[in-house]
Parts: sequence; C-alpha cells; structure tokens
Amino acid sequence: MERQLELIRNHTRRHFLERCSVGLAGMYLASLNQTAAATIDNPLAPKKPHFDPKAKSVIYLHMAGSPSQLELFDWKPELVKYNDKDCPQELLKGKRFAFIKGVPKMMGTPYQFRQNGDSGAWISELLPNFSKVVDDVAIIRSMKTDQFNHAPAQLFLHTGNPRFGYASMGAWATYGLGTENQDLPGFVVLVGGGNNPDAGKSLWGSGFLPSVYQGVQCRTSGDPVLFLSDPEGMTRSLRRKTLDAVRDLNQMEQRRFGDPETLARISQYELAYRMQISVPEVMDISKEPESIHKLYGTEPGKVSFANNCLLARRLVEKGVRFVQLFQWGWDHHGSNRREDIRYDLPVKARNIDQPVAALIQDLKQRGLLDSTLVIWGGEFGRTPMRENRGGSYGAFVGRDHHPYAFTMWMAGGGVKRGLNYGETDEIGYYVARDPVTIRDLQATVLHLLGLDAHKLSYPFQGLNQRLIGPTDEAQVVKALLA
Repeated sequence: MERQLELIRNHTRRHFLERCSVGLAGMYLASLNQTAAATIDNPLAPKKPHFDPKAKSVIYLHMAGSPSQLELFDWKPELVKYNDKDCPQELLKGKRFAFIKGVPKMMGTPYQFRQNGDSGAWISELLPNFSKVVDDVAIIRSMKTDQFNHAPAQLFLHTGNPRFGYASMGAWATYGLGTENQDLPGFVVLVGGGNNPDAGKSLWGSGFLPSVYQGVQCRTSGDPVLFLSDPEGMTRSLRRKTLDAVRDLNQMEQRRFGDPETLARISQYELAYRMQISVPEVMDISKEPESIHKLYGTEPGKVSFANNCLLARRLVEKGVRFVQLFQWGWDHHGSNRREDIRYDLPVKARNIDQPVAALIQDLKQRGLLDSTLVIWGGEFGRTPMRENRGGSYGAFVGRDHHPYAFTMWMAGGGVKRGLNYGETDEIGYYVARDPVTIRDLQATVLHLLGLDAHKLSYPFQGLNQRLIGPTDEAQVVKALLA
C-alpha cells in the first residue's frame, strides 16, 4: 500500500498529461494537436492587423556608423559663422563624448545647401538626385537618442533595447502580421559597405520571439542564402523525403512537449525547401530592363548598394513584409582619410544618392510607394564640433558621435509627402522643436503597418515584452501621417 502511495506522489503533472488519454488530459492534448496542425504548415501566414494599415511592407535603409546630418540635411549658416571658434562651455559641461577631449573647435560644413521642390527642403550639394524627390519625402530633423556608441545605439533603434537578446523591428513586424509570400522569408536582410554593422546580426535577430521571425540574410553574389543549395548527390526528391521524415519527428516532439520553437523549426525547413526555387529567381536582377539598371546604376553580379536597392523593390513587389538594408562605413571621425568628411563623405553620398532616389521613383511609378514605407537614417548624429581625438587635431577632419540631434527621413506607406518636420537650434546641437525619440519612431512605424505598439507584445521573463519597451512614453508622431 505504501509503495502505491509513493508511486502516486512521484507522478508529476507531465506524467499525468503524458499518460492520460481521457478526460482533461485528453482534451488538453487534442487541443494542442489542433493548434499544432493549424500552425505547422503556415506560421507566417498573413495575420489581421489591429487596424487598417497604411503600409503593407517596409524597406529600411540603415547607414551604419551614422551620416553627418550637418553635411547632408541640416543647413546651419550660423554654425559656419562660428567655424574654428572654441566650443562654449555650456555645450560641454556634463556631456560625454566618444572621443572629443577638452575644448573642441566649432565646425561649419564645407558644402553648399539649397532649397528644393515645392517643400523648400534644404538639401546638400552632395545629394543632387535625392534633391529631386524631396516632395515625396518627410524629413525629420529632430530625432534624438540616449545612446552615443554604435552597437548600443543600433540595438536600441532596431530592437528597442541597447543590450543583446531582444527582437528586431522586422521580427516584430512579421510576428504581428505574417507575410504575403509563403515561398520567401517574411524578413530579408541585405548587407553592404564591406562589413557588418557594429551590433552584428542581432540587429535582425528574433530575440525571445520564435526564430522563424528572424531576418534571413541574402547575398548578391554566389548562393543568395548560405547552405541553401543541395549538396552534391542530393536530388530534390531525396531532399523532399528527408524533410518529410524530419517533419514527422518534429511533429512527434511538438505533440509531446508543446514547444513553439519546434513549430518554428518545421516551418524553417519547409521554407528553405521552397526558397531553393523562389530566392534565386527574385535575386536575379539581370532580368530587369536596361532602363531600370540605368535608373538605379545597378551592375548585375556585383555587390553594391544600388543592387541592394533594386533587390529591395523586387522583394516587396513579391510580398516580402520587411526588407532591411545595412550600408556600413558612415563613421566619419576624421582620424584618417577614409573617415574624413572632405574626402570620403562625398564618395559615400554619391554611392547612395542615385539608388535611393531611384528606389522612390521606381516604387512610385509601379504604384507601390503608397503601400511601402521607406526609412533612411543612422543610429545617431554628428557633433557641430570638430573631433579632436585625444585633445588634438591631425591632418584629417571629422565629427564625433552626437545623440542629441540627428536627421532621418521616411517616404510612402502613409507618410505625409513634402514635409519638413522638426528643427534643431542655430548650430544643430539640440532639438529646438518637435522632438522625435527612438520610441516614437518605433511606435510610428508599427502604426503605419496597422499595429498598436502598446498592444503588440510577447510573454518573456515575466513581462509582456514590446518593441517600445515596458513604459508608455512612446507616441505615434501623428504630424507625419498623411
């Protein structure tokens, strides 16, 4: 009798649910199996948004390293007057900079600005093609952040937290909405500029969300996705039989333990199988007419920002939900020639100017701009002072990291066209009007996709985690909405 009682006491809840086939346990397992059956084949199926969206897809162009707004978008004639004068102490007291020491000199831009379009937007001579499309763009000159080093600032911008382990904006979008094309990833990443951004692949990771929502990095040369091709000797029919066997094993595992990550694994195997056909086709820009290559400045078979912009258009045209372009090399400190705003910045600007303008024009002429949100920017801005690394100046010229004011722009997807939003003070140091925080930007992007950033959440570590963080400070910038 005591032996029987001991066996009963040792039975855990898991043993009970595993071994009972009737009553409550049977009902539980049946419902679990139904849930699995409903989601195994299509976890990225399109989902109903919280409200009618303005945008169906996003193309996010991130300039890793952070371009100087003072050389490109934020014209400050007063700063030119202060050029080479000592920075006032009130701008230095209590401030932390990445590299500036002591009292730096103020620095006006060496480039000319002029007003463009009906909106009268002030744009640098370095962006002649972009100047022609400013009436389709909302320029936000009043961005600010609380991070001044690259990796934390990039993580904060894209995942809502300056530390690793959180879900990226693209992952949140596909988690909340799914994607239109089940033969392609819902979230695609294209990296250029010769290097990954400082925060690495966490910028397109899924964090605590199921891994099916993470970004899939594609390449413009060689295999579009690493390890996508079958190894030598593996036929497509044999691949199908192998995947069927793996799927059956994973389904057994899922029925037993109910782990949602098992469903994600099944989905990823199936998506990879379909991608073997769909990805090479969509990544082949050689099929585009010569007029499109001339518009973008693309060269099929090469790695370039222009090629990535054209690929982004092709991907959203095929129903991909979120396309992220990272272009490295915008960290112009002036510590060497490659970081000099006089020598390298014009090269960087020239590399992106034509493709960015072409992307907006191309989306517009295809009727896709209204449903595609295009975002451009870095993780923070650059100082109105010249960087004096170690307290002294060398032969080269640059600016340090500046979290207090920077510029981003958005176009299409429900954004007001020809808008100049926000303003900085006379030297571009602080935001003077209509500040936009990183949280505000995140809430606005989700809003344009039809998602309420305050409601979109996922339970993890005892909290309902959100892209905008645990507080309610994030606000949709309604003035940006069309």
